[in-house]
This record gives sequence, C-alpha cells and structure tokens, in this order.
Amino acid sequence: MMSIRFTARARRGIVALTVAAGLAVGVAGCGGGGGDDKKPEASASASRGDGSQPSTQEGQSDVPLAELKGQDGLLLQITSAQRDAGGFVTVNGNLKNDSDKSVVVPAAVRGDETEIVRNGRSLGGATLVDSKGKKRYYVLRDTDGRPLTTTGFSSLKAGESLAVFMQFPAPPEGTTEVAFQLPTFASAPIQISG
Repeated sequence: MMSIRFTARARRGIVALTVAAGLAVGVAGCGGGGGDDKKPEASASASRGDGSQPSTQEGQSDVPLAELKGQDGLLLQITSAQRDAGGFVTVNGNLKNDSDKSVVVPAAVRGDETEIVRNGRSLGGATLVDSKGKKRYYVLRDTDGRPLTTTGFSSLKAGESLAVFMQFPAPPEGTTEVAFQLPTFASAPIQISG
C-alpha cells in the first residue's frame, strides 16, 4: 500500500510540475502586450519556439492543426497536440479575438462540472473524442480539482491573442486522430503527434 501512495504522490508531483511549466510558457507568451497587435503575436510564437520542443512548436505554428470559430469573433487556433511520455496529450494553441471590439470569453468554455466551475475561468470544458475507440477524454485536473489548462482570463481586446494549453489523458498509442471540442466553438479533427 505504501508504494501505491508514493507512486500516486509522485504522479501528482509530475502533473503539478507540468502545469507550472505550461503556465510559465503561457504567461511568457502573454507578457508582451503593447499597442501594435501584430508584434506581440510574433514574439509569442518566438517564446513558444524556445521551449523544450522547438522543432514541433515552430513547425506547427505557421500552419495550425485546426481553427475553431467561436462566438463574437473568437478564434481558437490549435498549433500542436503532442503525446507526452507520462501518458498525457498536451494541446497548445492561441485564443484570438478576430473582431474589432473587446470580447468577454464565454464562461461556458470552462464546462459545467462543479469542481471546475469552482476554480474560475479556464478551458476546462474542452474534450478530445476518439470516435473509433468510442471514448471521450476530459481535461485533466490536479489533486485540488483545478483543471490542467490555461486559467485566469476573462476578456480579449480587439486583435489580442492569448497562448493557451490543455492537458488530457492520452488515447491508446494507435490513435492519432481525434476530434477537439470546446463549448461555444465549432468542433474540429486534430492529429496527435509523438
């Protein structure tokens, strides 16, 4: 029993470390706010390119895996869906306001589960759907119930872009194509790499 508890504790530590690293990348991508909306977007891409897997990030940032349209001019561009060694899939992207006015990100994107709602604004409502395996994968949570995804945002100014991530349990090794779904956005197929 002791080894099971230790293993569970070690996994939670790894998940917490992964979340911290993901949040650090997200904050670095958002930190360059300024007057000219084109330049911060380019610097956010450069920041992501300096991460632990630069070739994947750079190769996928030019042509997104998918673009999902939301309400009020919101656009979610999925730039990568990477299978990690720990049995996770990390989906990275950019949430962008394509309209000419400030937009409040709908609360529905966090989903409606009590545990996630209690932790504030997030992308906790996102799912991956494996239609061949007939399974739906929900955003992972840490031991306190916080979703392993970008959190703490509420609105985007006209033209503003926010680097986002979501982490899911990995589908079986043979599964490379899944449908990505986020409430209030269109659904789209994405390829899992790695």
